[in-house]
Amino acid sequence: MDMNGAFEEEVKANCPQAAIVYDLFHVVAKYSREVLDRVRNAEADRIKDDKKARKIIRTSRWLLLRNSRNVKDGDMVRLQELLQANQNLLTVYLLKEDLKQLWRFRCTEEAELFWEQWYRRAMESKIPQLVLFATRLQVYLQGILNHCLWQLHTGILEGINNKIKVIKRMAYGFRDHDYFFLKIRAAFPGIPG
Repeated sequence: MDMNGAFEEEVKANCPQAAIVYDLFHVVAKYSREVLDRVRNAEADRIKDDKKARKIIRTSRWLLLRNSRNVKDGDMVRLQELLQANQNLLTVYLLKEDLKQLWRFRCTEEAELFWEQWYRRAMESKIPQLVLFATRLQVYLQGILNHCLWQLHTGILEGINNKIKVIKRMAYGFRDHDYFFLKIRAAFPGIPG
């Protein structure tokens, strides 16, 4: 699940024996909003007198959010130049990539050791947005470590939700809910009803 407190409370109330597993996608999305975007904006504001450099940082959002393995050759040069020119962006970008490694472990003890090293690096960076995020994420550590035991993720569910949103947008103006639900069923023929 994502780190929504309401979801966690419902699970604990209705399934007290269930172990909560936090999803990589939601943790990285939260990191992107709370750390990458805020550091990028702060760095752009810090150099507001240098209009050209400021514009480069301001327009780099999607480049920084993209998975490193999905960066195309032309953008890779841009990314490397950006990261070489700004230490804080380099730090938060590398720690984003490293944070994803937590979901690759199958041994809880190894994952916990990796977390401790990641956390120490985040604290030593002294980047306020990163320090705050790492401190807040510490509370969710058990749910992240639970992924070592139960390799669950919400990727398929997120894909289904996005497809339903597209159908809903395309169905704008339809007043027939039954027809809308039939369109959803038709979009997922392999899922039993």
